[in-house]
Amino acid sequence: MSTINPPKALLFDVFGTLVDWRTTVSHTLAHQAALALNSPSASVPTSVRLFASTISWPDFAQEWRDSYKAFTSSQSSPSKSQKHAFITVDQHHHDSLVRLLADHNLTGLWSADQLYAIAQIWHFIDPWVDTSPALHDLSKSFILCTLSNGNVSLLRDLAAHADLPFSRTLSSEHFGAYKPSPLVYNGAAEHLGLRNEQCALVAAHLSDLKAARDCGYQTIYVERIDEEDWGADEVMAAKREGWVDMWIGLDDQKMSLGGLAEVRGRFAVGSGYVGGRGWGGNGDQIKA
Repeated sequence: MSTINPPKALLFDVFGTLVDWRTTVSHTLAHQAALALNSPSASVPTSVRLFASTISWPDFAQEWRDSYKAFTSSQSSPSKSQKHAFITVDQHHHDSLVRLLADHNLTGLWSADQLYAIAQIWHFIDPWVDTSPALHDLSKSFILCTLSNGNVSLLRDLAAHADLPFSRTLSSEHFGAYKPSPLVYNGAAEHLGLRNEQCALVAAHLSDLKAARDCGYQTIYVERIDEEDWGADEVMAAKREGWVDMWIGLDDQKMSLGGLAEVRGRFAVGSGYVGGRGWGGNGDQIKA
């Protein structure tokens, strides 16, 4: 990332980077289970009640999220026939919820209508506390755009729910493939009318950033608790190799009230910034 040629657009991964899916999904599952088990009108089988009383909903939420990762990975290099039958993340979330409930002997805990509504919780995930204020400030200096595997309607609902001021909503759905396919990163830059090097991806997942970097993007890593899939050795190697242009670790966030607040500060955008050591390799702040 150069002080001479800063990015014109910041494109954001969403789940985990901007919103705290783990808390919202876990709480929703636990709440909806309690409602079903305590409803006088619900006829939940006794065996299901037994299994539901011992399930860890945070662990279930993680399994649900992991199924999403496996699904999008399998669809990142689609064949011609797959492109004609593109499966949205909404459809996956519903289908995988049904499968996971069966795997845990919980079929019958919720009705078909309730299952559909619960699967839609991914449209209404609460943001990290730093997300919305920092995005509002960054929007004064950059084009802000989603670049997520979530489908378009999901992303628009999330933006409205969490007050995320995006000027564009771009989804893998637009390109018929899921990240980390180059079709997504290249297509997004083309859609914005920019060269790839004029775009910076902001993400809490190094695999996403590496794929974007391989397509010529600038890269900004915002570490979030329990979001990184790479092991400690891989993370340290990535940091040593220097292909991440702006690295926001958890320690960097202690004085800046969160990851995107630190990004905002390193770009010298907005007011009230406290902490930070500048941005990029040389620690200089810039105005974009």
